[in-house]
Amino acid sequence: QVQLVESGGGLVQAGGSLRLSCAASGRTISRYHMAWFRQAPGKEREFVARISQSGGSTYYTDSGKGRFTISRDNAKNTVYLQMNSLKPEDTAVYYCAASIIGGTTTRWYDSWGQGTQVTVSS
Repeated sequence: QVQLVESGGGLVQAGGSLRLSCAASGRTISRYHMAWFRQAPGKEREFVARISQSGGSTYYTDSGKGRFTISRDNAKNTVYLQMNSLKPEDTAVYYCAASIIGGTTTRWYDSWGQGTQVTVSS
């Protein structure tokens, strides 16, 4: 498994932006699909965005399309999530995850970070 550490969360006003980072260690992420999930209090963990091994293919949940951008730098072993036009409903703990298979459900991902809190105030 690859070890993942998220950073970049914080408190931001509605309409603001944040850039999350996910630094990997232990293995190169170049062979993994990488994704971001989030979990709000009292809710299940949900898919946010995914990027293919080379970065050539990305996929977003409907709520993130046009606002969020996932990217990766395999040379730096790092994945990013740029979040713009943030809304209070984006408030959650954001998790980075790695998978050989890919997909949009948590069961396909076997490496997870500890999460970073994003809070959007209205």
